[in-house]
Amino acid sequence: MTEQRKRQSLIGEVVSTKMEKTVAVKVTRKVPHPIYKKYIKRNKKYLAHTGSVVPSLGDIVRITLTRPISKRKCWQVSEIIREAVKIG
Repeated sequence: MTEQRKRQSLIGEVVSTKMEKTVAVKVTRKVPHPIYKKYIKRNKKYLAHTGSVVPSLGDIVRITLTRPISKRKCWQVSEIIREAVKIG
């Protein structure tokens, strides 16, 4: 029987929507400092493909790992967890 693999997923904030079918997602993680043991925020930006889900700027999204789509893009937006607050 074939088992479906659980794909790696990350949660982050959409920081750029200026490209076609692509968004930039900033993923923040907390790591302990090696000496002081205090937690430090580390950020990394990923390019993610937007298929059927089209997020807007500031949304919190879940991205999942897929096959490489281009040189830097191998993630896909799977769902919008929280939409950004619209002001005005």
